[in-house]
Amino acid sequence: MKNSVKGIIGLSAALLVLGGGAAALMLTEPDSDGGDTSAPTEAVSEQQIKILIHDDKVTGTDPETGADLEGIIKTVKVKNKTDELKVVQKSTKTENYAATYTLDGYQGIPINDALVGTLANNANGLTSEDVIEENCTDLAKFGLDNPSVTVDVEYESGTKCRMLIGNNAPVGDVTYVKLDGVDTVFTVRNSAIANYSKTLMDFVETTVLKTPDVYPIVEELIISREDMEENIVLEYDESSESDEYSGGTSSSHVMKEPTFAYLAVERSTDVTTGMFGLSADSIYSINCKKSDIAEAGLKEPFCTVAMKCDDGNDYELLLSEPFADDDGKSCYGMLKGGKVIYILDAEDVPWITVEPVDIASSIFIASYVWNIPELSLECGGKSYDFEIEKIETEEETEKLTSKNFRTTLNGEEFDSERYREFYGFLIKADAESFALGEDIPKGEPMAVLDFTDSYMDKTMKFEFYEKSSMQALVVADGESKFNISKSYVETMIENAENLKSDTEFKTTWK
Repeated sequence: MKNSVKGIIGLSAALLVLGGGAAALMLTEPDSDGGDTSAPTEAVSEQQIKILIHDDKVTGTDPETGADLEGIIKTVKVKNKTDELKVVQKSTKTENYAATYTLDGYQGIPINDALVGTLANNANGLTSEDVIEENCTDLAKFGLDNPSVTVDVEYESGTKCRMLIGNNAPVGDVTYVKLDGVDTVFTVRNSAIANYSKTLMDFVETTVLKTPDVYPIVEELIISREDMEENIVLEYDESSESDEYSGGTSSSHVMKEPTFAYLAVERSTDVTTGMFGLSADSIYSINCKKSDIAEAGLKEPFCTVAMKCDDGNDYELLLSEPFADDDGKSCYGMLKGGKVIYILDAEDVPWITVEPVDIASSIFIASYVWNIPELSLECGGKSYDFEIEKIETEEETEKLTSKNFRTTLNGEEFDSERYREFYGFLIKADAESFALGEDIPKGEPMAVLDFTDSYMDKTMKFEFYEKSSMQALVVADGESKFNISKSYVETMIENAENLKSDTEFKTTWK
């Protein structure tokens, strides 16, 4: 039998695969006991490569490019072990753009249209790698008697084709396929047909919230969590847009609750804007019902993140309590009002563990030196009262130097550059930790610093109390706020005593 088959190799090129009476070459005949069904060891000739799926109503070549004309697929229906999917056109082909596709029946579900598009694009012009058996009567040995996948393709012209996908071949990265109505078995590259075996979940977009082309300003972010008595509230600081904004911190957001604090930009960015581009490990449920939401712990979520943006969009992310899985720790999450529940890596959702101290800057004196018209320091039984006045100049704010200001100390002329150096020490005040709600020690503070920030139109007062041999308590505007090194306060007092001397200010402390 094999000799007679090999005798028709030269004729195989003229046979039409989709014509209903196609012939093929049986290059390796499987043994009756289910033996070798691998691809042949002989080189595959050009005649053995067949275009399995094409639009037979479209013929000829493109007059401009010389390329063979292709039909345009209208729909693809895929039935596999888990799902039945219908691919439909999202937009048809134009002069400048190819046709695009999406899944039918999943409006409101974020579908990965690029991946869905492969179900149409991979089918159009699909070629075989090899011809395995012509006029096959035992499809079971190839897994084609009850195929794991069927693919129905319909072109815009009305041409239809059904492909059946069977078992993987034992050798080579190929799978057995046949066309409906044609009893010829072919092999096709696995990479060309792998997506037809994917589940519906595989085609759902795992990005919870897309990364925008242009980021909006996050005006407010509120983190509510079961294990926190107070919410964390972050707000956009409009003063950060100004050239006159100082800052000892470069973050454009500040913490408003549970206390006011500047933010450390390198530790707060993921918290402030991390919802954009957040991607899930996998999908838990789509078109989720109330029961799905409850089972995922999102009916009464462990954590809620509400984000308000200046483009008019508001988002609310619901997160479950983290749980251990094979990959470490994960949690369930969904956008409020959405239809998809995601499984998220706990490391990608900082809101379920973040504490105020994790994102707050240790800097708490951050006003720009030349935005301060008045500054007063009381320490060591003395008062040091500064007044700073701008001298008329056409210089832009960011170019101003000490020569552009007139400074007095306790009513007497004082060197503005010397004042700037002293203030440079003050803004190095570095909090070691929060001390929210702590009792304020009785007695007089070690030092009291207050100043007015003309740009923010705000007066701030910091009192430094001895707390221990190593620490001092910072009381900001009457409330306990931070713990700081006691040696910083002692160095501040020493520098104040040397204001009117030529002694260089100390800039370090133990």
